[in-house]
Formats: sequence, C-alpha cells, structure tokens
Amino acid sequence: MTATRIDGKAFAEELRKKIAAQVAQLKADRGIVPGLAVVLVGEDPASSVYVRNKAKQTAEVGMHSYEHKLPASTSQEELLTLIARLNADKAVNGILVQLPLPKHLDEEAVINAISVEKDVDGFSIQNVGRLSTGQKAMVPCTPLGCLMLLRDQLGDLSGMSAVVIGRSNIVGKPMAQLLLGDSATVTIAHSRTKDLPSVCQKADIVVAAVGRPMMVKANWIKPGATVIDVGINRTDDGLVGDVDPAVADVAGAMTPVPGGVGPMTIACLLANTLTATARVNGLPDPEGLTI
Repeated sequence: MTATRIDGKAFAEELRKKIAAQVAQLKADRGIVPGLAVVLVGEDPASSVYVRNKAKQTAEVGMHSYEHKLPASTSQEELLTLIARLNADKAVNGILVQLPLPKHLDEEAVINAISVEKDVDGFSIQNVGRLSTGQKAMVPCTPLGCLMLLRDQLGDLSGMSAVVIGRSNIVGKPMAQLLLGDSATVTIAHSRTKDLPSVCQKADIVVAAVGRPMMVKANWIKPGATVIDVGINRTDDGLVGDVDPAVADVAGAMTPVPGGVGPMTIACLLANTLTATARVNGLPDPEGLTI
C-alpha cells in the first residue's frame, strides 16, 4: 500500500481563491474590505519570514494588511497599548500577535487582551471556552486546516476513532475538540501515554503534533488509516515532520512535510479574518470557510 498524498498546498490555494472571491463580493456589495493586523515583537528569523508570508497572502486575497514590528525591548504596557488601539480600530477585523514573544512579556495576558471578535488565532480564553462548549468561536488556524483536510479526504468523520498525539493549547487540545464536534471518538495521547504505539494502532485517524522528528513509526499505524502530520522540524537533513515517511507504506492517506498542513495555517487565518469581518457586520458566516 502507498498512501494517498493529501496535498495541503493545493487545497490551501483553492481556499484562498474562495476567500478572494468572497472578499471581492463583500467590497462590491457593502464597500467593506477586511483588515488583518499582525504584531511582531523582536527579530526571530522564523517569525519574520512567517509574518512576511502572511502579509503577502493577505494582500493577494484583497484584504488590507497592517504590520506592526516592535523591538524586542518593547514593554508589556507598550504592547497592551497597541492591542487596545487595534481593538478600537474599525478598519482592523483581525489581530494576530506572532508567538513566541520575548521572555519578559506575558503571552497569556497579551493574547487575552485581544478582542474576542478579532482574535483570529482563536487562542483567547473566551474563544477556547466557546469552542470547548460547542458555541460559535474563532477556531485556531492549524487545527481548522487539519479538519478541513480530513473532511475533504474522508467525508463524514462520525464514529471514527481518532488519536491526537500532543496536548498543546495551540494544536492538540483544539484539534481534539474539533474532532469531537464531528462525532469522532477521540483519544488525546502525549509523552506520558503508556504504550503509545498500541494506542495509535487502533485509530482510523492519527494527528501528530508533538514536535519530535519522525517519532511516529509505520508499525504504529493501522493499515489504511489517515495520518495528519502537523510537525515541522528543522534537522540537518532539512524539514521533516513528526511522522516517519515510511508510514506511507501503511497508511491509506497522509499529509507530506512540507506541503501538507503548513500551507493551510495561513489560508485558515485569512478565512478567520473574513469570518470575523462578516460577524462584526451582522452578515452570515462566509460559505465554506467555517466549521
């Protein structure tokens, strides 16, 4: 068996086309142009590249892009003042503060200072609570992208057995909530899970989000299972995922690294920004962009 390649790059490209069309329609019908503000504190190279890509793709779909690059010495008060200004700015529909922040800044306080309606990362305690209780929420971008890929590949997820490896607030926990929302039977596994391979062997769906290069082996996977590899690990041999490429010999379908989940994250950020714009203006959620 050779796994079907789940092409996140191609899916993300189609998603951006849908977003661009709906942005153009919103502008034509209502004179509204969504605006996304991205805040970068410090000079982390990976974050800087990521922010540039976000700005480029935001402009390409017809949205306004607002970049705020602050020095690493920025104080907590200065950062919170900027967020308060962006919260009050009607031209800004989405606010994203690039993580990680310099160590002297309180990430939790910063995230929770963002207006819940503009929290397009879906990290604030209000959006986390809404998602976990099945209410309308801003959904974290990477898990949202994973769910879109799973639905596209498998259709109805109801009754399927899913294992999420990783319990981070950014991917693992919200991913489990989304799968539960689609009526999958969900297990959250992590570094202290006993006999992790046998847990994974029972799953129809495995989502790996642990940040350990090629941790998930072929003998962990049930034949025909669908594997979503969220990991992006930089090694001497280049970028690798959390899943050993040999898993493709067993799985039914699998995301590659790179070119799988990664491209979906920014596309879903743009989708969330459009959704936030629609909601603040009392309009229906954009078609095909929300859960």
